[in-house]
Amino acid sequence: MLQGDDLREATVVVVGGGQAGLSAAYHLKRRGFTGGEGENERTFVVLDAAERAGGAWQHRWESLRMATVNGIFDLPGFAKPPIDPDEPSRTAVPRYFADFERQAGLPILRPVTVTKVHHDGPDAFVVETGDETWRTRAIINATGTWTNPVLPRYPGQESFDGLQLHTHDYVAKEKLAGMRVAVVGGGISAVQQLEEISQVATTFWYTRREPVFRDDDFTPEGAGRETIAKVVADVEAGRPTGSVVSYTGLIWTPYALAAKERGALERRPMFTAIVPDGVVEESGEVTEVDAILWATGFKAALAHLDPLHLRNDKGGIRMIGTRVAGEPRLHLIGFGPSQSTVGANRAGRAAVGALLKELS
Repeated sequence: MLQGDDLREATVVVVGGGQAGLSAAYHLKRRGFTGGEGENERTFVVLDAAERAGGAWQHRWESLRMATVNGIFDLPGFAKPPIDPDEPSRTAVPRYFADFERQAGLPILRPVTVTKVHHDGPDAFVVETGDETWRTRAIINATGTWTNPVLPRYPGQESFDGLQLHTHDYVAKEKLAGMRVAVVGGGISAVQQLEEISQVATTFWYTRREPVFRDDDFTPEGAGRETIAKVVADVEAGRPTGSVVSYTGLIWTPYALAAKERGALERRPMFTAIVPDGVVEESGEVTEVDAILWATGFKAALAHLDPLHLRNDKGGIRMIGTRVAGEPRLHLIGFGPSQSTVGANRAGRAAVGALLKELS
């Protein structure tokens, strides 16, 4: 058993303080867990890598307004106040999260980055951070995807003389004004950024597959439930999950319609290589561009869990509800079917309920 003066202990450690982590923390406290560490049999702490409340929302691009986001589900027991639809999501959502944290009195330590998790005997985990070590009986992991952007590699990429950036780094269209910009990606963020960049720049849209726009109305009761069922089937089978759009298709939102009207949705097949002044089309012709925006999405940020060897030979993690199969005291929330804001809330409650049974 790990021991030492620098060792801290809590019954449950929640990793991540975004919507999923806040939901889990709320339900832990509601079910009798005491915030902080100590000898109490039911203690918990939240370790969040960010410097302030807001999860990934505090890092969203400047022009993403509340009217444009897909919807923020209320945190448990704390309804959102009226929010100006023209307010940037990077200020509105973090303010709401911070108010929730204060109202709920949650034990959140930040900025604390978890670097490694491993076993300490059959009944405990060790959670390592940059400055300290925690021993815990259970972990609820809610680290999301923002810190793990996907950046494809193409021949000649290092030779490009222009600007390359990922959605993770994108701030505002003004920084690309007057340029010729290749926007790469077929997801929601790609279409949003393509639409606004096309207002001030010449854009070229590249995707690996032909984008599919839905002609029907996407509703939580209909297509939403079908989508969740597909993702659940994948994680229960241990298959790697795809992007949200790979399950749902694209929706004709106001910004998508605006991009179409402007002619920005004229999709091109992926280029084959990158040269100093542009990209090489399938035909071999070079299209000159000044910037490449990789709107190519994110994957679950789970590198700190690698010592637990959770992934199978397919590259997936088999789940039973929110629990990792074979690890009854390790739950992943804001992962797979619970990546949406409503899914994150429900997953937080479900993980706590399951852990109560396991710990008792």
